[in-house]
Amino acid sequence: MQIQDLPYPDPGVPDARSGPRFLWWLFRNQLGGQFKALAWGLLHFLSVSALPFCVGVAVQAVIDRSGTRLALAGGLLALCCAGNAIGETFLHRTAVTNWITAAARVQQVLARKTAQLGSALTRRVAAGEVVAVSTGDVEKIGWFVEAWSRFTAAAVTIVVVCVGLVFYQPALGTVVAVGLPVLAFAVLPLLPRATRRADLQREKAGRATELASDTVAGLRVLRGIGGEELFLDRYRRASQEVRHAAVRSARMWSLISAIQVLMPGLLLIAVVWYGVHLARDGRVSIGELVAVYSSIMILTYPLRHFEEIAMAYSFSRPSARRAARVLSLERATDTGGSRDGAQVPTGDLYDPATGLLAPAGRLTAVVCGDPDAAGRLAERLGGHPSEEGTSVLLGGVPLDELPLDRARTAVLVQDKDPVLLSGTLRELLDVPRSGDIGAEEALSAAQCEDVLAALGQGSLDAEDPMDARITERGRSLSGGQRQRLALARSLITDPGVLVLDEPTSAVDSHTEARIAQGMRNLRAGRTTVVFTSSPLLLDLADRVVLVHEGEVAAVGVHRELVHAEPRYRAVVTRETEEEAARSEALGESLRKAPGEKTAHKDGPPKGSALDDVLKELEEIEESA
Repeated sequence: MQIQDLPYPDPGVPDARSGPRFLWWLFRNQLGGQFKALAWGLLHFLSVSALPFCVGVAVQAVIDRSGTRLALAGGLLALCCAGNAIGETFLHRTAVTNWITAAARVQQVLARKTAQLGSALTRRVAAGEVVAVSTGDVEKIGWFVEAWSRFTAAAVTIVVVCVGLVFYQPALGTVVAVGLPVLAFAVLPLLPRATRRADLQREKAGRATELASDTVAGLRVLRGIGGEELFLDRYRRASQEVRHAAVRSARMWSLISAIQVLMPGLLLIAVVWYGVHLARDGRVSIGELVAVYSSIMILTYPLRHFEEIAMAYSFSRPSARRAARVLSLERATDTGGSRDGAQVPTGDLYDPATGLLAPAGRLTAVVCGDPDAAGRLAERLGGHPSEEGTSVLLGGVPLDELPLDRARTAVLVQDKDPVLLSGTLRELLDVPRSGDIGAEEALSAAQCEDVLAALGQGSLDAEDPMDARITERGRSLSGGQRQRLALARSLITDPGVLVLDEPTSAVDSHTEARIAQGMRNLRAGRTTVVFTSSPLLLDLADRVVLVHEGEVAAVGVHRELVHAEPRYRAVVTRETEEEAARSEALGESLRKAPGEKTAHKDGPPKGSALDDVLKELEEIEESA
């Protein structure tokens, strides 16, 4: 696999049972690149390590006044330099390729997992951890996978040089062969502590990233309540903790680096001292002493790869563990038997866990007093089973038994906080769709005329508002504008079943009324489920369902439920207990016989939330 061939047609199924298993899976999936890096690394390291022998031969040839051997030494030096240049060039090229392709494979499997889990991902894993895995962790994982082949080449080179020195000059070669393993493994006792400090640094960095992500996401709210300084102080403290952890980790790694410099120096002193004594006795020639001395100097280069592989593993191990934790999350479709030959089902949408029924082709509004419970129910309607394993049925077919693409063709869920990706408006609306609904229709139904005007005025380059660019997550737009664009994107897909969680919570009542009517007209004959407590949406729904404490408590239309069901009225009108008592008294008086007078001396209670709702509904009818 070359860089120009990315992305992978199929990145494969990762082994996410643990961090080391995930690293091993990555290594196995690029064996070709690893063997290439190993071959070029051996050429590079062996060419570098052979230079001292050539120098030793040349020095001895000068001492012996042998022109033939000097010419031979010059030829060997030229050959070693050529091998060094070629090996290092292609080693670097192959190593970078291995790094990028490994990182790309990790990113692809993470993106695929994110697409499979959807909004359920951030409910099961912290958003900051997802950001850390998909950014910095990817690079560290790729670093270790790539560094392994270079480390292997360096280790093989050291063994070959030690064996060669023993045969070339047994007395000095034995000293080097015994000393080099000591140098290579001298830092092993320090690695556990260095690894723990690196893990602590990564953990604190992940928390700081999560805090920063949450702060940026809620920056508009923070500015509204004047909480910028509070969160800035929190992030500053988290940042300082990361800095202290990084300094402690760097101190340990600097100690390891110092040992890697000190130990070869001590070995060099020992070899020179011993070699001088051997040279005085005539047991070692000057050329041999120079060759052994130069070999030790050169071998410090491949020895550095022992430190690098230890550092790479220390930093990649927690990163791989986090990536494996994200990749191990599964949707029921991933483990259960999927119906490969099944068509996209149609019919009523039914949730056995709560008893919620959304008839086919009708607009069903769901009222739930607990916003978190509403979000979980919306997620379950999208095909994610409940904690008890109960799956939603569409036309009698369990959604979690369908392949993911068919499940999402059948049901589309828009949560209460939809994300707008950066790009043009045309790219935002370029999503898989049926083709029956155009962009203009969807934007009109979502009341995006003012959004188009704002985008056109804010863009200097785009003549068409559809070509105007939207910043990351739509931060340049207001909350209501982002919400309407997200609704238009959902409407244009034209799914069999559309589930919307609070789609108009950030718009004013007049715009909300127009959106409700436009959405109803556009989705006529299609199944739509709206989680809302807005009377404007509820009054246009064909069927309203009250979910209380995880079960369907009442079913009807808005005007009936607001009079007959106190729990429904409490959620929709947000009335207090006193107002609820007054409304209950009014209801009792209205339920009396037609000829019977009410005993309420003050007449119907005025100024209650119920009274306001009824007046608002009358105004809507008059305007329509």
